[in-house]
Amino acid sequence: MRHFGHLAPEVRKRLFHQEPCAFTADSPARLLSAALGATLYSPATRPRLADDIVKQAGNGVVSMVLCLEDSIDDADVAAGEENLVRQFADLAARPAAEPPLLFIRVRTAEQIPDLVRRLGPAARLLSGFVLPKFTEERGVPFLEALTAAESAGGRRLFAMPVLESPELLYRESRMETLEGVFRAVDKYRDRVLALRLGVTDFCSSYGLRRAPDMTAYDVQIVASVIADVVNMLGRADGTGFTVTGPVWEYFRASERMFKPQLRQSPFLQVQAAELRDRLIAHAMDGLLREVSLDQANGLLGKTCIHPSHVLPVHALSVVSHEEFSDAQDILRPERGGGGVLRSAYTNKMNEVRPHRAWAERTLLRAEAFGVAREDVGFVELLAAGISG
Repeated sequence: MRHFGHLAPEVRKRLFHQEPCAFTADSPARLLSAALGATLYSPATRPRLADDIVKQAGNGVVSMVLCLEDSIDDADVAAGEENLVRQFADLAARPAAEPPLLFIRVRTAEQIPDLVRRLGPAARLLSGFVLPKFTEERGVPFLEALTAAESAGGRRLFAMPVLESPELLYRESRMETLEGVFRAVDKYRDRVLALRLGVTDFCSSYGLRRAPDMTAYDVQIVASVIADVVNMLGRADGTGFTVTGPVWEYFRASERMFKPQLRQSPFLQVQAAELRDRLIAHAMDGLLREVSLDQANGLLGKTCIHPSHVLPVHALSVVSHEEFSDAQDILRPERGGGGVLRSAYTNKMNEVRPHRAWAERTLLRAEAFGVAREDVGFVELLAAGISG
């Protein structure tokens, strides 16, 4: 699989200075964690789940979470498990199908080895598990169960803990909770692919819900948690982990996100013709702002609950030609001694030592999502995705 792999080769050639790399579920964890992109959540109870997975893979989705937790009723858990077993068997019987990276969000640690056993040979399609409401006390049993299931099944399985517990939100317990989370995930570092933020649960602790014209960063109590999570768990010194962006919960129920009418987005400030008569609906502005703020605050990838969110997240994840040029200049071997240089675009200072970690992360993102041509930006990437 590859990002934008659903586009024709000639279209990718026109869009990319460096195309996104191809990868599989067996690729190195460092690459997979950067390549998760828009991780699409789906209730595990969907009756045509295998068809949905194949369809979304054809539309550019590269990672999905099949949820047995908050997205389904407590009474439906057993039926959801049975449905997952059937749907994985269906998917495994389709030799031509290349599914995305598939993860199951469980409720209890005991579900992990049980599901791996029940999936049987179809477990080869499973990349891992999403661990809810993760703290050190609650999370270690999940990680131990995943390790045991991995050993029994003989296949690598990843964990994606979700940071969403009240202990993480409350000021008096936040630092202690974060320290415990770090101890747990550091001990199982090889199995932790990424950490996910559960902002909806954070808001619920205070009876809050952000409006569609606000981002998670406008809710100050949430923004403070994100900052502390990145501070303690997202460092670029080799001790950190990939931290993914929170869910954007709004979408249009009765109309398509990309409308054929000519409309203009205040966030983008572009002309209608640039989107080939399809401009972005105003309702998407909040999502675009939030993804940009995610990246500015050290987050990579995003939890998504609607297919219309996937393409914008991926288009905003592509590295610009200017970013790529700067990163390459900073990391040239002859710059190893440090120093300051003017960017090739002659519009900024590149300071070698302070910008090195940024440059390394940028080139990893470039490997996963590609580098746009000099005259290609978000609008062109989005338009090509809509047409494709």
